[in-house]
Amino acid sequence: MIPAAFAQATVDREGERGRAWLDRLPGIVAGLIDRWDCVPDGDWMHGEVGVIVPVRRAGEPLVLKVSFTHPGNVHEPDAYAAWQGRGAVHLYERSDADYAMLLERAQQLTLCDSDADVAVVGGQMSRRLAIPAVAGLPRLQDQADEWAAELQQNAAEFAGLLPDAVVEGALAAIDDVVRVQPEVVIHGDLHHRNILRADREPWLAVDPKGLIGDPAYDAVTFLKARTLVLVHGDLKAGLLRELAAYCEAAELDPARAGRWIQLELVRTTYWGRRFGAGTNRRGQPLDPILRTLEELAVSWR
Repeated sequence: MIPAAFAQATVDREGERGRAWLDRLPGIVAGLIDRWDCVPDGDWMHGEVGVIVPVRRAGEPLVLKVSFTHPGNVHEPDAYAAWQGRGAVHLYERSDADYAMLLERAQQLTLCDSDADVAVVGGQMSRRLAIPAVAGLPRLQDQADEWAAELQQNAAEFAGLLPDAVVEGALAAIDDVVRVQPEVVIHGDLHHRNILRADREPWLAVDPKGLIGDPAYDAVTFLKARTLVLVHGDLKAGLLRELAAYCEAAELDPARAGRWIQLELVRTTYWGRRFGAGTNRRGQPLDPILRTLEELAVSWR
């Protein structure tokens, strides 16, 4: 039942903890199906850290999602509960002890595999998901001190990798856009593979981190994923074009979103120097992509 590629990736990433969880996973799924009065309705699928099991309850097509016990998954059900189906799949049941949810079933077609205007749809989704803050979600602004310390450490360790003015600009961006942010629910990992074609609405978001913060941060996660598509052309021109379309659709200030991007390019450059060997999870070589982003970090204004 467990997809082989998912099982191998879990063991590679998590070691014996992952193997032990995989051993328990069929029993977890069977217990939840019984508890929530569901019947299986297709082959298991998977994301990066969880399995998706198609089920039906009273004839309605749903999915059971069970994730590995990862900190990034803690607030996913809280975000769904806050949105109540507005721009995202409905949450029907949750078992926080199992990192499990019973969710509305969307289609398997992602935004990146469609012929839609990706940046426009992404911006529209951002605007739809930006609702007033609710209790219980972490605030993105609480990362400001950690990010500043990380940048300063990396600038010292990799001295000369980026011009001083570029690093100073990134540190200034932390003060300008990270330390004080709107009291708004944001997705936290919005990108073209986390937006699915659906029936109840044209598109629905999945896999949120669930944060309180600046909707412009979702522009960063969205456009960061787009670099893998745009990198084969004029990356900067492509990003600026999609940034403008995204921000217009999301009703965001493109200058503020640009400051977020400036910061993320610098953080990604240092991450790439420290961890960037090999390939990403889609088999693309990381080194040329990261070198291109490094050049873009220097030229971005």
